[in-house]
Amino acid sequence: MNARSFETSYAEPGDLAKVRAFVRDRSTGLGLPEERAELLTLAVSELATNTLQHTAGGGVVRLWASDGRVICDVIDGGPIRTLGRTMPAADALRGRGLAIVESICDEVGVETAGDGTRVRLELNLKAS
Repeated sequence: MNARSFETSYAEPGDLAKVRAFVRDRSTGLGLPEERAELLTLAVSELATNTLQHTAGGGVVRLWASDGRVICDVIDGGPIRTLGRTMPAADALRGRGLAIVESICDEVGVETAGDGTRVRLELNLKAS
């Protein structure tokens, strides 16, 4: 990370609006165009919602820009998530969150982070 990194935490459903505003405001401040900032906001909201539904203890969101990209880490105490998911059938009740995240971000990676998991999202500052 560089000197211009930003961080916020969340622990309950009422924090999701704060997280969305944080991602939208900070990512546009780092140079991400508004429409791409909305995509990143949606992706982070999906991940944060999953954290609150499936883990204990909430999570942390970190944002910074590097090499023509905005990079966002979503860190929580949950297990490693499996990437490469296909979109569930239209009548499926669940399972779209990670598929949506992967489809709207330029790059998505997952790794162990301490006692939890870090999902790293990257969006190019300019649409490719």
